[in-house]
Amino acid sequence: MESRRRSYWVYGLLFAAWVLILWWQSVEHSRVRTTARTELRNRAKDISTTVGVVLRSQRIFGLISKERLESALADLIRPGELLAVAMLNTSGEIVASAPTNSDLQAKATSRQAELWETETVTLMNLVDLGTSVASEFDTTNPPVVLSREAFVRPGETNRPPPPPSGIDVSNSSSAELHSNTNRSKGDGERRSRRDGDGRDRDRERRSRFGRPPWMSEAEFATIIQKQGVHSFLTVLSTRSVAEATHRDFWMRFIIVGLTTLSVAGFGLAWRNTLQTAELQIRLVRASEMNTHLKEMNLAAAGLAHETRNPLNIIRGLAQMISKRADTPSDTRMRSMEIVNEADRVAGQLNDFINYSRPREVRHAPVVLNRVADEVARALSFDVEEKQLQLRVTGEALTVEADEQLLRQALFNLALNAVQAVAAKGEIEIRTVKNSATEATLEVRDNGPGVPVEERAAIFKPYFTTTQKGTGLGLAVVQQIVLAHGWEIECVANDPKGACFRLQHIKLVR
Repeated sequence: MESRRRSYWVYGLLFAAWVLILWWQSVEHSRVRTTARTELRNRAKDISTTVGVVLRSQRIFGLISKERLESALADLIRPGELLAVAMLNTSGEIVASAPTNSDLQAKATSRQAELWETETVTLMNLVDLGTSVASEFDTTNPPVVLSREAFVRPGETNRPPPPPSGIDVSNSSSAELHSNTNRSKGDGERRSRRDGDGRDRDRERRSRFGRPPWMSEAEFATIIQKQGVHSFLTVLSTRSVAEATHRDFWMRFIIVGLTTLSVAGFGLAWRNTLQTAELQIRLVRASEMNTHLKEMNLAAAGLAHETRNPLNIIRGLAQMISKRADTPSDTRMRSMEIVNEADRVAGQLNDFINYSRPREVRHAPVVLNRVADEVARALSFDVEEKQLQLRVTGEALTVEADEQLLRQALFNLALNAVQAVAAKGEIEIRTVKNSATEATLEVRDNGPGVPVEERAAIFKPYFTTTQKGTGLGLAVVQQIVLAHGWEIECVANDPKGACFRLQHIKLVR
């Protein structure tokens, strides 16, 4: 009970340690995954900052060329890393994107800051224009992205021409674009702007970063709402996150697997230690019991041996009384019963002494067929009395065995067959060579056979199916067989009877 309680504590601690390590690895794996996602978010923020720098450098009159901006965004695309980018207005509509054929409007409409999918992640950030720009113009007016055709007011008869084809808005300075616009309105208007009061000059300075001079406030407000840049949408590949997570998962899996094996191994080692201790205790007790049984066996064998002497005296006196001429017939009959009973008890005592005798095998070359012939001759009287056919078949084989013990085992098997078969029955002692090193000895008969449920019990001491048997003959045979290292089994004979088979008999080369 104490060892069992101690085992529960040990197994409980091992299980707790395993659960703790499993939880720790799960937390670490979650941390690695979170770190990989954070790095991807930081990557999106860096891209947003970079685009903010591009917007700051390309902004003229509050306007940015869409073609130039999309070209700059296209340079940011990296297959397997950055898949798509888009500039959104306050309503979530796409102002500019790269690639231009990408289906980003559904993701932009969701207005989610993060949208994690199987292979991609969509991140939305506000466009960072930097503090230096915010100090130069009103930050409530965001950059406006327009194509070349949208740089003028549609339907205006005297509209200013778009920037010259040789000069890109993104590369021209604000003074050049302002000069081109003034020339289209005439020299008088240009002179009025140059010689006006201070408020006109302030408006001109603000127009470099605010509303263009050819647009009204309402038109500029409408353009800001539709084409003003508010946020930046990036679609990044999650391959880096998947690779880092997959690599870390297998590392954690190996750690957990090794931990599981270690815990299981320690548990088995503890269990084996307890079992070994219990087996040692059992072995000590079994050794003590075996010693006690040996002493009892010697005492019983000695008692049986000493019992035979007075039994022989009783038998002799009873036989003497039965042979006297003046003995009445009734007394003579009872005397013969005493003799018969004494013979029966003497036979049981002899079998018991034979069974209790220790088996010391002395190996020597023995001709198997010669021993079988001797046993057949020893049983000739019983064979002739029941008119049986006893034959020895098979080739002559020389085996390694104790000849006296082998003869005794074969005699008990043949005698068991003689007692089992009816008159005019058949018995066969057959030797079979299985291989170059092993042989088999079989004793077959055509008697009633042995039921399947009794084939394992017939080798137990005092188990018998006949009234005259003592139940020790086959037990003695099994003792001899096990002492030689052989095997014995009882199987059905074809077509009728029983077959006792001795296997793994070693041949002498």
